[in-house]
Amino acid sequence: MGELVWFVVLYLLVSVVIGLVTSRWVHTAKDFAVAGRHLPLPVVTATVFATWFGSEAIFGASSTFAREGLGGILADPFGASLCLIIAGIFFSSKLYKLNVLTLGDYYRSRYGRAVEILTTLCIIIAYLGWVSAQIKALGIIFNTLAPERISETQGMVLGAAVVLTYTTVGGMLSVAVLDFVQMTLIVGGLLYIAVLVSDMAGGAGVVIQHAADAGKFTFFPKEAGLKEWLIFIAPGITMMLGSIPQQDVFQRITSAKSARTALHGSLIGGSFYLLFCFVPIFIAYAATLVDPEFFAALLESNSEQIIPELVLKHMPLAAQVLFFGAVISAIMSTSSATLLAPSVAFAENIVRSFLPHLSDRGFLFVMRVCTICFTGVVLGFALMNQETSIYQMVESAYSVTLAGAFVPLIVGPFWNRASNQGALAAIFLGISAWLVTEYGYGEEDLGSLVGLGFSCVGMVAGSLLPQWLATPHGMNEGADLHPKP
Repeated sequence: MGELVWFVVLYLLVSVVIGLVTSRWVHTAKDFAVAGRHLPLPVVTATVFATWFGSEAIFGASSTFAREGLGGILADPFGASLCLIIAGIFFSSKLYKLNVLTLGDYYRSRYGRAVEILTTLCIIIAYLGWVSAQIKALGIIFNTLAPERISETQGMVLGAAVVLTYTTVGGMLSVAVLDFVQMTLIVGGLLYIAVLVSDMAGGAGVVIQHAADAGKFTFFPKEAGLKEWLIFIAPGITMMLGSIPQQDVFQRITSAKSARTALHGSLIGGSFYLLFCFVPIFIAYAATLVDPEFFAALLESNSEQIIPELVLKHMPLAAQVLFFGAVISAIMSTSSATLLAPSVAFAENIVRSFLPHLSDRGFLFVMRVCTICFTGVVLGFALMNQETSIYQMVESAYSVTLAGAFVPLIVGPFWNRASNQGALAAIFLGISAWLVTEYGYGEEDLGSLVGLGFSCVGMVAGSLLPQWLATPHGMNEGADLHPKP
């Protein structure tokens, strides 16, 4: 255990050093936010994949599959991978050429300042759950490695401090470089663990057949009514569509050196994410065959510890080093992405309007200060929600963006009649319907879908009704009074 802890310490120090070195090439706010838009295809692919492949993929989805089967992981990896692909197609074809730093910049140019502020706040709030899940996972890892010296709370603080350091100094460039390095560790480490646990369980065929016999590959609900079907698809829709208006996905795709590179990077990264997520799923389920009694009890009490406990109890030191290196790489890459994105959005779309004469170097300083402040908020949120599972944190993070930010983003480039009144109506109706459904009626599973439906109604009614009222009856009622800028 001592050698393993020292390896982890060394890895953390190397990550910080990489951040410090790459900071030498960060001179402007654009360098900090989108790496100067110079990233080649391999780096874009790696950073798109690494953005999502974090704690929820390794611990959350794998433990959920072991409990609920294939139908329980509709949100991640299925919804998450489709989000990366759809976002890549949409951003590269519609928004890349605008050359903006944030999604809020697009909302402002299309709808106005009020919509910019409201959607930016929705996006920032959504990140609380996602980043908190990564911080909690780092706490679990450090506590697992040194349970007598580091508590889970102390591990969360330590992990947040390390990620904050290299993200603050190097920005998107250091994140992208580390993502490329970390992707190699993630793929190599988890594949090696999968081979070892497969041999211990009797072979991959035995594991797959056991899962099939246990009904783990049942995907669709049986004998379900309309409400049950809506509850089934709601998590997938929330993750797939609610994640599209997210600054981290936007940053990675628009950091590419061309629109073509952005498109191909998102398609390859999203597809690889879907396929590779089944590696930790396989590892977690195989563990239940290696030591059925121990892992059956752990599945009921603390299922997210299945893979770490498997590695510590049944794997050689080399495998432990590779595994924890891969896990820490995955979590840190996602953590850095999710810390940087909302901080840049808040600085660009909220703070900057109050400092109109700020120089570019001064704005770079503001971005770094916002990153530090947001890290403090996220750490506090994570410490207050330690009983919430990682999968639930991530799954519930995108309801607010689905209800409040998705419709104005998607409709804007395609519908000339979409107006600022329609966008405001979509935001207020979507968020209100989501809150009432989820917290008023207690329908947590349906809140995001109801919010999306009302947001669509708000956009159409809010855009068309003022135009219809402003048009004299019988005089060119179909005129486009609000052409797209």
